[in-house]
Amino acid sequence: MKVLVCDDEQLARERLARLVTDLDGYEVVGEAANGAEAVQKLAETEVDIVLMDIRMPQMDGLEAARLIGQTR
Repeated sequence: MKVLVCDDEQLARERLARLVTDLDGYEVVGEAANGAEAVQKLAETEVDIVLMDIRMPQMDGLEAARLIGQTR
């Protein structure tokens, strides 16, 4: 499973990426620092799972999820 990790805190992204990498069959294929970046990366990369923070600057996780839902 290909995973995108999205959180505005770099340490949180790194921790989530490590946790995912430790799971068999899961691969982190990208990271994003906000919802807008996540939407852009999803347009460029094939992803099965998005781990996304709710509160982020520029575009929060709920708005990003709404936009992602409209395009998929």
